Amino acid sequence: MQVAEAIKSWVVEQGLAAGDRLPGEAALIERFGMSKGTIREAMRILEAQGLVKTRTGPGGGSFVHEVSRARAKALLGNYFYFRNLTIGDIYQLRLALEPELVATLAGTLPETVLAQLEANIAEYAAPARTLDEERAQHVASLRFHAILAEQAQNPLLGFVIDFMVNLLSDLTVYRQLYAPPNAQLWARGRDYQARLVMALREGDAGAARAIMKAHMETAWGLMRAQEVEMERRFISE
Repeated sequence: MQVAEAIKSWVVEQGLAAGDRLPGEAALIERFGMSKGTIREAMRILEAQGLVKTRTGPGGGSFVHEVSRARAKALLGNYFYFRNLTIGDIYQLRLALEPELVATLAGTLPETVLAQLEANIAEYAAPARTLDEERAQHVASLRFHAILAEQAQNPLLGFVIDFMVNLLSDLTVYRQLYAPPNAQLWARGRDYQARLVMALREGDAGAARAIMKAHMETAWGLMRAQEVEMERRFISE
């Protein structure tokens, strides 16, 4: 682990970027003064972390690799897998961060992104008729927020919100929080999102912040009710 960290530090010091070739094994042994086995294990650690990519054959070798957003979310999600997160844990952060995100985006989004948001809302234009549709609509309505997170000017803010959306989507499906169907959650959520797109298009940061705040507060309460219902069903069964 120490050698892996030393290699990472050296990569940063050298200004290497994704796709750049790393020195060969013999050069790494000489540079870090470690045995072949230690260097190989350090490289395996870095590859498991997604920071190094090894290719074989002509032109092969070890290369600096950029961790994808999807992989970073998956790895972080593993950390929370046994933490027994609640709906409240997630919405507490969403309520703090998402209103500020949309306030910064008001008046800055290109029409293509606004159209993408509207197309997403159109996917749940009518109440779900089955549990499968209800589940799909929950996931689609959360994707609306992931689209906004991708537009964040602050990459850390965007990643954290995107991660929470992904976590909530998984939690909703895993705990079946889409059952029973909740027409109020569908109607109010869709209305908030439609109004939010209007505020974003008009460049009204104050309205965008207020709408998202109300959206998060309402969704928190209604999703908590779904969570309580799920717990009641579990106990009765």
